[in-house]
This record gives sequence, structure tokens and C-alpha cells, in this order.
Amino acid sequence: MATFSFVQPSTTDEALAALRLGEPGETMIVAGGTDVLFGLEGRRIPLKRVVSLRHLPWKTLSWAGESLRIGSTLPLRTLERDPDLRRRIPGLWQAVRAVGSVALRHRATLGGNLVRSSPASDLIPILLALDSEVDIIGMEGERSLPVDQFVRASRTTALGSGELIRSVAIPEARASAFLWQRVRPANDISQVGVAVAYSPSRKGWRIAVGGVVPRPVLLPQAERLLSGPFPGAAELRAAAQEASMRVPFATDRRATEEYRRQLVATLLQRAVRAAGSHPSSPGVP
Repeated sequence: MATFSFVQPSTTDEALAALRLGEPGETMIVAGGTDVLFGLEGRRIPLKRVVSLRHLPWKTLSWAGESLRIGSTLPLRTLERDPDLRRRIPGLWQAVRAVGSVALRHRATLGGNLVRSSPASDLIPILLALDSEVDIIGMEGERSLPVDQFVRASRTTALGSGELIRSVAIPEARASAFLWQRVRPANDISQVGVAVAYSPSRKGWRIAVGGVVPRPVLLPQAERLLSGPFPGAAELRAAAQEASMRVPFATDRRATEEYRRQLVATLLQRAVRAAGSHPSSPGVP
């Protein structure tokens, strides 16, 4: 493993100050560190400093009415165990449980997953469907961006030099679902992930798909084909057909383009039905 210095700031000011030290490309920021360890062991990441965010006071989870704010360094396992999450935002709970294994979720974080911005992320599609925003802090101040603007491509985000993700804000609890397909149920990368959510304030659906290139995407054309919280079979088929044709799929070692398109069409219909049948869904007593 490569030799490097290790810094663990305990305050936000200390963390931001640590980012200013060293030359660009020589410092790695880690939250859970589940992805970085592989690169360090293989000497694929030429580093001189690692700054760990694990001691920052950002391991938070707070509900304010129908909205939810999640600290960027909160372990996914803690989020998974929140008693209200499964009931109020089932799609997010399903997506969290889809990430790796229980052992990995004890360290993995929402902030780390967003910064890595993998096209096959299980979390980004549901965050898109929930109209989530990323709260960013840096030496120049604070700002917020919708996840759809924050994630640009694999390992490419709108995060600027000297900036950190402090939290993720979800504006409202929504009937939602996340379904995925992979070769092996655990510790494998999803071939396709489909997230759906019905917004009671907008009175409309959000549909997002992962496993596509160069990043997970929203599908507004397919969304507009669904009317009301309980779309009929014809609407579901039309939205599924639209979604399967819109997504820019690629053929790789995990799946072919044709197979992925079939998966999207099938999983989308199942996900909408699952969201509509959940006890927290609008119109369900």
C-alpha cells in the first residue's frame, strides 16, 4: 500500500482548512472509505494525504414534517435502521438495502456514494426521483444543488475545489420504490436500477434509471405518460416502452443493451405498482 499522511479533522473549519494544504490531486477525501481502500492497496491512487471526514458532526438524520435531511457521513446502516424511513420513503429504504452487504453499509455513506457518482449507483436514481438536493460547504460559503445538476458523469460532479458535501435534503416523503437486477443478489453491481416516486405536492411521478452511461438519469417523457397515483395498465405499458427506448444503454460484460432495455420496461411497471400498493401511498388508508 502507498505511504501517505492521514488527517482526521473534528470540525468543519478544520476540514476545510485541510483541503487547502497540498497540491491538487495529492489529497483524497474519504467518508466511509469503502471504495478508496481498493485503489490504495493496488497503488492506483498516487496520494500524499488522506483526509477522513468520519469525526465531523455530520452523522445526522432529521425529519421536519414531511422533509428529511441526511448528514453526508451518516453510515447507510444507520439510515437503514431509521424507524420512519421504510414507512415514509420506502424507495430510499430499498435502495439503501441494495448497497453491498451489511458490513459494507456500516461504513458506506450517502455523501461518498454521491461523490463517486457511479453510473450503476443504487442510491442516485432514488435521490433523483425524490428531487433531492445536495448541501455543499466550502471556504467561499454554502450552496445547494439538485442531485440532477450535481452528478455529471462517473466520478465527475459539480463539487468545486475546496468544497465538501455536508448533507442531502429530501423535500417530502413520497410513495416510492426502487428495484434492481444483478447477476448475484449481494456484493455485485446492478445491471439496471429503476426508481419511481409519486409527489403529492406536484401530483406527478418521477422516474429515474441507473446502470446507464454516463450517469443515472430522470425520464420526464415517461413520467408524463403516468396520470395520478394509480396509473392503469395501458399507461404503465406506454411509460415502460418510452423509458426503454430513451435510456442510453451500452453493452458490457454485465449485460447487453437489449437485455437492459427489457429490464427497464419490466422493472418500471413493477416499481410503480409497488409504490402504489405501499401503505404510505397517496389515497391508501
